[in-house]
Amino acid sequence: MAGTITALRFQGRNRERVNVFLDGQFAFALMATEAARLRKGQLLTDAQIAALKARDERQLAYDQAVRYLSYRPRSRAEMERYLRRKRLDESVISETLERLTQAGYLDDEAFARFWVENRSTFRPRSRRALEYELGQKGLARQTIVEALGDLDDEAAAWQAIERVLPRWSALDTDRLRQKIAGFLGRRGFGYEVINAVFEKACQALRTQEG
Repeated sequence: MAGTITALRFQGRNRERVNVFLDGQFAFALMATEAARLRKGQLLTDAQIAALKARDERQLAYDQAVRYLSYRPRSRAEMERYLRRKRLDESVISETLERLTQAGYLDDEAFARFWVENRSTFRPRSRRALEYELGQKGLARQTIVEALGDLDDEAAAWQAIERVLPRWSALDTDRLRQKIAGFLGRRGFGYEVINAVFEKACQALRTQEG
């Protein structure tokens, strides 16, 4: 594998990567920042090539992880599962997770708070449903409990219903109860909460009519 660099060419579809040619043949690819340290005519030993490839693999893993985080925050367990799907070496996975943690990209406590706040704002769910979701994200029990704090199921259920209640204002009582029960049931709320919110909804509609 050792040889002399005869060409360094940017990839056509990815200008951030450079193809390295040894003795006239394509040998491997590197990030452009790494390839910038190389020069045409330079002799690379097997050990140097192995080191270059190893650094490139670690950087690629880190870059992929950062892109994965660009869609939304992730728990450490989610990120680890993602990296394992890439079939990376264990040492690369461990190093990538540590780099992300040190950079502040992985923080399970902050992630749990984000998840609860996001759900509360855009799609309120019961405490039980949120506990399940956060558990699926691989968070520790104590982290989940702290993130949920004193979350009030009835308040969350009413917040969810209040947005859609105007659409149901013309329904009779039985149909309204069915709508509310189905809507809140799918979000993990129990019978007592559903019943309390139904009564509150009826009162709110009567007030609007009155």
